[in-house]
Amino acid sequence: MQSPTYPPQPGALLAAELRLPTNALDYTILGIYFAVVLGIGFAARRSVRTSLDFFLSGRSLPAWITGLAFISANLGATEILGMAANSAQYGVYTVHWYWIGAIPAMVFLGLVMMPFYYGSKVRSVPEFLLLRFDKWAHLLSSVLFAFAAVLIAGVNLYSLAIVVEALLGWPQWVAIVVAGFFVLAYITLGGLSSAIYNEVLQFFVILAALIPIAALGLHRVGGWDGLTDSLDKTHGADFTTAWGGTGIGSANPLGANWLTIVLGLGFVLSFGYWTTNFAEVQRALSAKNLSAARRTPLIAAYPKIFIVFLVMIPGLVAAVLVPRIGTPGSDLQYNDAIPYLMQELLPNGVLGIAVTGLLAAFMAGMAANVSSFNTVFTTDIWAKYVVRGREDGYYVRFGRVITVIGVLASIGTAFLASSFSNIMSYLQTLFSFFNVPMFAVFIVGMFWKRASVKSGFWGLLAGTTAAMVNYFVFYKRGVIGFPSDQGANFVSAIAGFVAGGVVMLGVSLFTAPKPAHELQGLVYGTVSPGMAEPPAAGDDAWYRRPALLGWGAVILAAACYVPFSF
Repeated sequence: MQSPTYPPQPGALLAAELRLPTNALDYTILGIYFAVVLGIGFAARRSVRTSLDFFLSGRSLPAWITGLAFISANLGATEILGMAANSAQYGVYTVHWYWIGAIPAMVFLGLVMMPFYYGSKVRSVPEFLLLRFDKWAHLLSSVLFAFAAVLIAGVNLYSLAIVVEALLGWPQWVAIVVAGFFVLAYITLGGLSSAIYNEVLQFFVILAALIPIAALGLHRVGGWDGLTDSLDKTHGADFTTAWGGTGIGSANPLGANWLTIVLGLGFVLSFGYWTTNFAEVQRALSAKNLSAARRTPLIAAYPKIFIVFLVMIPGLVAAVLVPRIGTPGSDLQYNDAIPYLMQELLPNGVLGIAVTGLLAAFMAGMAANVSSFNTVFTTDIWAKYVVRGREDGYYVRFGRVITVIGVLASIGTAFLASSFSNIMSYLQTLFSFFNVPMFAVFIVGMFWKRASVKSGFWGLLAGTTAAMVNYFVFYKRGVIGFPSDQGANFVSAIAGFVAGGVVMLGVSLFTAPKPAHELQGLVYGTVSPGMAEPPAAGDDAWYRRPALLGWGAVILAAACYVPFSF
């Protein structure tokens, strides 16, 4: 099996020869998209009257809207460039990020955690920690999340800039300013509603971009059989299987065995991301009732199962057309897979749609993080600890101001992201630092009544510290050898989760728990009035039953593994 010499680098400069032959038709399509984006912002502005409207769309949106926004918010830099690059390097191993690294956690969020989030009427994920633990756990989680949101928004913005520079010839700073302006405009105008309706539009634009690339690429290499035959000859049989070479002690380019894939990616990293990342959960909290909120991640799970093919196939095709892609002997890096196929396969017009789809993907990822940042900073930090008790209109105005600051900060972190050679690994590192320890605190707090008030803060601090120590000390200083950045991230995630849970257990044994009457609707087995709301008319239909939707998604994802396991 051919072993690539270095990992995919979505943040590195794309090959200079990938400049696309765009014409006036392509730029017209791009211009129409930007005009529609701003139009949605102006239309959504009319519905913003209160802070609840601005930050959570007044909790009024139907499940299909929030479900599509939920999945679109995830279609950012790592999804489009990063996962195609993953496939060019690692092959079919990429499916693990979807079928075991997303679907179970999304189902768990919908079936188990959304009743607690939505039923408690919190406006954000950190606010739930305020109700379950105390202000110190709440403040620490709010600060960590706000910091991570700006960093991740910057990653999407920087990735957009390098793609636009390589493909269209725009200077990086122009792309950053233009994209930042449009995201700033429509979020400032219409708040979360504007972001969500734009994300629904962006979802379909992204599909319109990826489907032609995958279909024409597959046709170029002789269909699926021609693709797998070619890869088996050049990369080895394991390249086109999901579990080949992942036995404990076996070597593979992913640098992970089945145990670290299942525990590190499938449990800790994925559950930490999907269940506590407010950039995703915020979309479900904007739903019109508890049933719609629960169905939001479950509806999103179905397209998530199949989107892997739209990002994996281009990477595999690129590995066939450019057998030495990503190696020192090639002018193309792994992250060049989709831009290369756009240049090779797409005619003008379709090319404009593809470029628009890439821009939509990056803007959706940035908008999700900016809209969640302005909510957490305004409601969880400013309104609770800095300026308390002001009229509702004040916080709407402040939310718009902090959106401007968030976008400007994201522009700054976009240039910070340029100092990292591997943006995808950088993002996974951030998730292991910030999301995984928070998940440990949530899972212990939700399922153990005895978890004390003080344990939330110390568990979150210990988990974050342990993940950082593993990465910066044990891995970066070579104390422990890890085969790859991704392997180190999986272990950091496990360390952060275990440390957070163990510290919470220890602290709880020596400090007082929260009174039982204050835990209603916050701990599994207890019910609050919001969690017990009667079902809406028609909620007995099969497609409105969360349990049926959830288990259906899990079974479908598991079934998808079968043809790739042998």
